Amino acid sequence: MEALLKVQNVEKIYGKGDAQFHALKNISFEVEQGEFVGIMGPSGAGKSTLLNVLATIDSPTNGEIIIGQDNIAKMKDEQLADFRRDNLGFIFQDYHLLDSLTVRENILLPLAISKVNTKEINARVEEIAAAFGIKELLDKYPYQISGGQKQRTAASRALITNPKLIFADEPTGALDSKSATALLESMSKLNVELDATILMVTHDAYAASFCRRIIFIQDGKLSKEMFRGTQSRKQFFQQIIDELGQLGGGMHDIV
Repeated sequence: MEALLKVQNVEKIYGKGDAQFHALKNISFEVEQGEFVGIMGPSGAGKSTLLNVLATIDSPTNGEIIIGQDNIAKMKDEQLADFRRDNLGFIFQDYHLLDSLTVRENILLPLAISKVNTKEINARVEEIAAAFGIKELLDKYPYQISGGQKQRTAASRALITNPKLIFADEPTGALDSKSATALLESMSKLNVELDATILMVTHDAYAASFCRRIIFIQDGKLSKEMFRGTQSRKQFFQQIIDELGQLGGGMHDIV
């Protein structure tokens, strides 16, 4: 199977001269269609920098980033904006919902911008809201719902356009354990049933245990890959904890 995402020799350097800081050093890996991949490592390892570069929020200093047939590392700002809108979905720790819009209106916003017809918009909103268990909340406003429900609304918005690739940056960081589990189970279900391709940065071993593969990064370089295979999620969770301990992460990196 051909990779959906190809990352080839990517570097990110901040500053100049003696003040240079190499945040990413010669990173290369691939992600196939339908994978659920976690990115983990100690604080300051380069996890968020890598996600930002892959998600077109930042640009690499060197290297190639190919999504489908498009090399986003070579695109200009206007091209990137169009590509981002048409191909990528984003789930952030902060929900980025508009308080003046209902849950339904927040979810459908990307489709309205893309000028999809009303009948199709309504059908897709109903489908994605059902998948995330928030169908009964569609006419409420963000201030009327819980943090977990807000995050599931944000996740629904990220998936409503059927993006090629979904980027999640610490999506459970602001959630209690029950809400985090509900979100992760929904994401895992969409990954399995709809073949959604998800790349998630997390410091949380519990969240990472829902992935099928983990890429560990340390000091700006890839240090190890780990595959869940036939293990139970609980077994994979323990394996992730053990690996994080060997990487030297503090307890705040593994809880």
